[in-house]
Amino acid sequence: MEIPLDLARTLAAVIDEGTFDAAARRLHITPSAVSQRVKSLEHQLGRVLVVRSKPARPTEAGAAIVRLARQLALLEHDALAEFGSGDYDSEEGGVTARPVSVPLAVNADSLATWFLAALERVVQRHPVVFDLHRDDQDFTAGLLESGTVMGAVTSQATPVAGCLVRPLGVMRYEAVATPGFAERWGVADERRRDALATAPVVDFDRRDDLQREYLVGRGVDADRPPRHYVPASNDFATAIKLGLGWGLLPAFQSAGELERGDLVRLGGSPVDVPLYWQQWNLRSPLLDAIAGAVIAEARSELRA
Repeated sequence: MEIPLDLARTLAAVIDEGTFDAAARRLHITPSAVSQRVKSLEHQLGRVLVVRSKPARPTEAGAAIVRLARQLALLEHDALAEFGSGDYDSEEGGVTARPVSVPLAVNADSLATWFLAALERVVQRHPVVFDLHRDDQDFTAGLLESGTVMGAVTSQATPVAGCLVRPLGVMRYEAVATPGFAERWGVADERRRDALATAPVVDFDRRDDLQREYLVGRGVDADRPPRHYVPASNDFATAIKLGLGWGLLPAFQSAGELERGDLVRLGGSPVDVPLYWQQWNLRSPLLDAIAGAVIAEARSELRA
């Protein structure tokens, strides 16, 4: 059995774009032609490959085909680069090849602080665009397993099947609040565990366990406090800085305010989150360049 590569690329376009119509626009063909290609591939392989929902999503078999198409696109880019048509022209400043799209997964706090600086260095040297998927660091590895992304910042130290893993460093979080909030609710007094049980807390979303972990460490029932949910990293930090509640912030987002007295520490042990870089185990100069930039930036910004 062989997999027609043009049909595999069409399926990947449907999954990337979310609909058959959007894939047709990207491929410069009609939606009917996209549908016919996908049906033909399903017929040849004897499997349903895509769930025709909005957005479209791959079945388990379809995910394997999408992963193959993305790997081929990356390897094709690297091969063209060896012919001298894969990098920016450093003297003229122009692009000599169509950028390849590289999907990556990253946690919200890394994305809001240090991660984009690493990607900026990559795009200065390579014709590449990034399709970033934001998720909690405990879940980004799942996007590697499904083939959705080629590389990920994750808290998972064990390599995903078919992937390489390298340590990035530790992101340290401290519990903080505004002085007014701390005084009103008494949360800065380490002797008053009851205060943390009643004071409003800010969580990123319902999968955010950082504040829960901190409360457990302080001997507090983590289910008792009322919660705000603010699912964007910068807005999460802003909610704490405005006094909506207390929460855990990395130094990137709190050092200046702590120094000025606009925020105060609530005591207790900080929460350290080790981060790792995982990527597909392919011999790809582009993927290796991305990994090198991410690792260098992380090691200059995160705790060892």
